[in-house]
Amino acid sequence: MLRILLFILFFNILHINSQEQTSFYFDSNQFELKKAELSKLNDWIKQNNKVKIVAINGYTDDDGSVGFNDTLAQKRVNFIFEQVQEKVAIRSDFKTRSFGKLHQQSEDKAKNRRVTIYYLEEKDLDREDEILGIKPVEKPVVKKPKRVFPEVIQIKNPNGSVSEYSLNREFMQQIDEAKPGEKLKLENLNFQLNTFAIVNESRGKLYELLLVMQQNPKLEINIQGHLCCMPTDRNNLSNQRAKAIQQFLIYNGIDKSRLSYQGFGSSQPIYAIPEKNEEERAANRRVEIEIIKN
Repeated sequence: MLRILLFILFFNILHINSQEQTSFYFDSNQFELKKAELSKLNDWIKQNNKVKIVAINGYTDDDGSVGFNDTLAQKRVNFIFEQVQEKVAIRSDFKTRSFGKLHQQSEDKAKNRRVTIYYLEEKDLDREDEILGIKPVEKPVVKKPKRVFPEVIQIKNPNGSVSEYSLNREFMQQIDEAKPGEKLKLENLNFQLNTFAIVNESRGKLYELLLVMQQNPKLEINIQGHLCCMPTDRNNLSNQRAKAIQQFLIYNGIDKSRLSYQGFGSSQPIYAIPEKNEEERAANRRVEIEIIKN
């Protein structure tokens, strides 16, 4: 049986009918094309400058030793590559991609002394991996580590006493896992009447936010203040309250670049103004954080 040496390894591929091919023939024991074949190659390049070469396979006849023919096939592939490079798009793995099994070997030795170029036409380039049977590499899903937050925190006061605050671990986890664009209300965060001073009982809410920011250095937020009751925010109180929370976080070591704030007054009420009862007023009188980056 006629033995044909290939420079490339064979493997099966899908959708093979989508492959185009052209061959160029060499004289015996030569790895450079004769003039007529080189002209044929140059004409092909001019007519196919928008295709993409996916493989270049080199073949020899059965004359000579295995080692000699293997080297000769490689030299033929390299010669063709030097002619087409920078003139026609080509896959970087063209030397390891083979379609040689598709071809019926000829008993005419001259027809076996060839290099065959396999390529995709421009209309098929967006289906390149599909045609070549290349499956996309699935990136491993990296799960974000679940942080454990405390239920209670003790804070030393300026006068030396210690205050203990209960924390909502479920809410802290919700902040930590929130996606950009999500908004979360800081429940039970209350201010002294008509001021931006936070009542002592609400300080635990600030520490909930602080602890999440400390443990999640990628977290960036926008602090948003809202008012109830009045149609206009004459004293810019919603803005001052949002800023007060930002300043608390900065004072406790959170970089300013991770924090922004704004006040909306009563322009974004949950319930229409004037509200019907204290429950609606409390709902409108709120501070929210919007996740910018996480």
